[in-house]
Amino acid sequence: VQLQASGGGLVQAGNSLRLSCRASGRIFGTYTVGWFRQVSGKEREFVAGIRWSGRSAYYASSVEGRFTISRNNAGNTVDLQMNSLKPEDTAVYYCGLRVVPAADWGSWGQGTLVTVSS
Repeated sequence: VQLQASGGGLVQAGNSLRLSCRASGRIFGTYTVGWFRQVSGKEREFVAGIRWSGRSAYYASSVEGRFTISRNNAGNTVDLQMNSLKPEDTAVYYCGLRVVPAADWGSWGQGTLVTVSS
């Protein structure tokens, strides 16, 4: 499985941005796709996750209520709608895949940079 994140850019605080994670390869509905972000010098942190079936979305507390993760069947993507962006949301965003809840995240693709200006 290969994942590719896209949709990053420069936005002002308070505005919105939509990221897409395109998947290629065989993915089962029980797999989980997650969005993560990383700031230079810091560890990669979890943002949101969803089953490839489109069910069971969950979020980090820092983004809950502002970000929405969803499965786009038509585009074979998992999207992250980011609203009310804050400067502290600035990071490189990656998507990853987990086969079962106990497994490590993997299949990291190239990230996409999100910059939120104040």
